This record gives sequence, C-alpha cells and structure tokens, in this order.
Amino acid sequence: MTERHELARRLTLGDAVVIGLGAMIGAGVFAAPGPAAAAAGSWLLVGLALAALVAYANATSSAQLAALYPESGGTYVYARQRIGDYWGFLAGWSFVVGKTASLAAMALTFGSYVASDWARPIGIAAVVALAAVNYRGVRKTAGLTRGIVAVVLAALAATVAATVLGGDAQIGNLTADLPAGVWGVLQSGGLLFFAFAGYARLATLGEEVIDPQTTIPRAIPIALGIVVVVYAVVLGSALLSVGPQTLAEAPAPLAAAVGAGRWAGFAWVVRVGAAIAAAGVLLSLLAGVSRTALSMARRRELPGFLDAVHPTHRTPHRAEVTAAAIVCAVVLVADLRGAIGFSSFAVLTYYALANASAWTLSDAERRWPRWLAGLGVVLCVLLAFTLPLAAVFGGLALLILGSGLWLATRSRR
Repeated sequence: MTERHELARRLTLGDAVVIGLGAMIGAGVFAAPGPAAAAAGSWLLVGLALAALVAYANATSSAQLAALYPESGGTYVYARQRIGDYWGFLAGWSFVVGKTASLAAMALTFGSYVASDWARPIGIAAVVALAAVNYRGVRKTAGLTRGIVAVVLAALAATVAATVLGGDAQIGNLTADLPAGVWGVLQSGGLLFFAFAGYARLATLGEEVIDPQTTIPRAIPIALGIVVVVYAVVLGSALLSVGPQTLAEAPAPLAAAVGAGRWAGFAWVVRVGAAIAAAGVLLSLLAGVSRTALSMARRRELPGFLDAVHPTHRTPHRAEVTAAAIVCAVVLVADLRGAIGFSSFAVLTYYALANASAWTLSDAERRWPRWLAGLGVVLCVLLAFTLPLAAVFGGLALLILGSGLWLATRSRR
C-alpha cells in the first residue's frame, strides 16, 4: 500500500491502554450482573473469574499476534496468515456482523438510561455523533475515550462507596445455593464475558499504534488487569450489599444495589455512568468495526467501495459512515437481549479463531505458552454453547451465511 492508503501511527502506550479500558468498561458491567446473578447466585464471582480467564487467554493470543502483524483487521488478518483465507474471512465476518449487533445493543442501552421512552431516536443520535468523532481521526477518539473512562470509573467508585458505606453490606447476604447448578456458573461466565469483550480492540487498531511490536503486547494485559480488579470490587460490593436475588430481579442491578441503601440519592450517578459507558463502547466499537471492514475491503471480501482512507484525517471514512448507517437501521428494529446474545456467540467465535491462530506460532514468535492458546479455544467454544438457544442457532446461521458468501465470491477474488 502507498502512504496515501495507510493509516497514521499516532497512538502511544497510554492512548492504547485508555482505548482498551474504554472498550471494556462499558454498559456490560451495568447490565450483565443481573442475568449472571440469576444463573449463578452468590457464585457470580466464580463466573467472573471464568470470564476473566477466557479473556486473559484471548488477550495474550491477540497481543502476540498483533505484534507480529501490526495491520488493521485484528483476527481477520491473523487467521488468514496462520490458518487459511477461509478462517480469516470467517473471523472478520463474525467480528463485523457480531459487533454491529453489539453497537445496536449499546445504542439502545444508552437511549434507555437517558430516556427510556425515546431510547431508539436517542440511540441513533448517539451513533451519528460518535461516528463523526471517529471520522475526524483516531487521536480525537483517544482523547474523548480518556474523558469517558474517567467519568465511568468515578461512577463505579461512587457505586462501591454507596453499597459498602451506605448500604447493609454483610456476609449474610450471600448464600451457597446454585440456582442452575454448575451449568449456571458456566452460563454466568458467558454472560459476564460480554462485559470484557473489548480488550482486543487495540489489535484492530494495529496500523495506528506507535511501535506496535512493543506497545500492543503491553497495553492489552495492562488494560485487562485493571478491568478485572474494577469488576471484582464492584460486583463483590453489590453482592455483599443486597445479595444475588435483588441483582437478578433488577433491570438496572447496580442502581438497585445503590438505591437499597442509605445513599439512595446516588442512584442517578450510576445511571449517568451507565449512559456514558455505553457511549464509550459505541465510540471504540465503531472504530474497530470500520477498520476490520477496511481490511476486508482491501482484499475484496467486502465491497471495494469501503477501501478508502481520508486524505486529511487518515481514517477509513467510508467504512465509518457505512457502519454507522447500518447500526442506525438495526437500532430501529432490534431487541436488546437478542442483540446481546447474538453478539456474544459471534465474538466468542472470533476469539476462538484468534486462539487457534496463536496455537500455530513458533517458539521464537510466541511470548506466552502454547497451552494457553489451546485453553482459550476450548473455553470460547464452551461458553458459546452455554448461551440461550436462540443465540446459538442465530450464531450458527450467521456462520453458514458467511461461508456461503465466501464461496460465492471466491472466483471473483
């Protein structure tokens, strides 16, 4: 590619860590604890540990692959290089379609927290506004993400303070019951994984990171480690404050945990934090989807129209606009729970292929042991099939449709 068609390397280690935090600390931590608590009860934190283990395996695989292939596209690029063109296409297809569903879910979450009666138009307005930020350049994305992360962390800190100091936090609120047995714990891990699924967003920005061979392998584990600690503290304090039953029954579990105590007036802080967190996920996801679409268009596995970099802003502007338009259309008809389940299956497929790609690395190329990549493949598949049946069947239909498209366009490519 000529310089005109390449993206600019402008992101430092600090920028990369912040974008990773912005991609993970999103609406998932405000919404996922409810259904996860319903599945696992007080064993919710075991589900969190399982989700974190899967995320760590996926993150290490993504980090070492991104260092070897510092190009936009993430696992779409890695799988093509390591295990074949078809698997690379399937990874890119899973990411673009699955994350489009995630974007719709986050837009609806944002709208619901701002004004539930106007959730759809507000969500569409948020998509348009944040796509405009991404259009202007990745430094604008990093700058806005930094502010969003600061506000969301402040809201989560207020949540912990209100539940521990202003509530009735005690060990007695926990029980040893397993509402759905061991399967429920596994299911809670799959549901909570949705709250982590953003750590590899940096891999899709590999073409825009300064010194990617060093920066990306450092940034991904740092961002993931910070998020695991934050989630454990937040969910642990909520469980001690109101117990799993209240979390399971509440549509906004963290707001319910705060509202049950003496600091109930702080519940609005949680709602504001949730809305801003959803906006942060929208911002980073739009960037990731557009760059994967750009990479696929370069190889004509998506329409060649998307293969364009803005001459001034050095962003994939056509892919940005197209992705935003599709998300707005989905928001008009999407169901929030269905979008989350569908997205989770697609994302777990994407990361299973990332781990499979990392398995093929030689000893000289790898930075973490091979068994960790193998564990990642097994756990991704396991969690994918613990999801609701509608999500599993919808995800399998997605893979079959994508495979058909790949075969249909093979001769043209």
